[in-house]
Amino acid sequence: MREFLAGAALLARGLGQWRRTPGAMALGLIPGTMVGVVFGAALVTWGLVLPDLVDGWTPFADTWAPFWAAALRTAIGVASFGAAVLIVIVSFTAVTLAVGEPFYDRIWRATERSATGSVPDADYGFWPAVGDSLRLILRGILAAVLAWLIGLVPLVGGVLGFVTGVLLTGWLLADELTSRALSARGLDRRARRQLLRTHRARTLGFGVATQLCFLVPLGAVAVMPAAVAGSTLWAHAALGIQPRTGDDPGTPPAQPTPPAHSRADSAR
Repeated sequence: MREFLAGAALLARGLGQWRRTPGAMALGLIPGTMVGVVFGAALVTWGLVLPDLVDGWTPFADTWAPFWAAALRTAIGVASFGAAVLIVIVSFTAVTLAVGEPFYDRIWRATERSATGSVPDADYGFWPAVGDSLRLILRGILAAVLAWLIGLVPLVGGVLGFVTGVLLTGWLLADELTSRALSARGLDRRARRQLLRTHRARTLGFGVATQLCFLVPLGAVAVMPAAVAGSTLWAHAALGIQPRTGDDPGTPPAQPTPPAHSRADSAR
């Protein structure tokens, strides 16, 4: 639990980047706002048409007792809307990070400078960001389908589906958000995934905290810059990189050797 809370605290620390580099953080609101309008409208539209769709999916329930027909259709409706929310959150994150690559690159660099005094030399780039975004969307759809199926379980399905969805998409968000800071230090996808598994509780803490903030209306737009900054701090903690000391922001800290498993996996 301590590691889980430590991961969640990294998102809160990411909010502190507003005090250090408010200009870069404010620019990070632009892509989130643009993409959020589109996905928000799509989600509202889905919610409006969903009751009619559920009725069309369940014609056999017309002959049931009203209570049982309503219970079935409500369960399907809630599970379907919840699955759509998960897909929207994951897709929003993926598209926003890809579209806003120059903006979030500035936030990442500003966080690296303020936290360590230097910026890793490896370039993340636009096309790697697009590839990671597409993989995130596909994995998010699979997570949403699983949460939807669990949500159909009588009585407890809604709660179980919600918890499953939050945990799965939280992990996916953490994976995507930390990829920039880890790739910049030479870790390939396999090494990044191994590092996430090694720090599983902290990964879930950061990802779930981000996911829950994204569930709040307009939360995804407001929190995205802090999530980028917080994911950079997550990478520092996972790799054992100590914050810089002293008053000179240009003085880099001593960079410890990454964990052995990360070096080995990256070399493969």
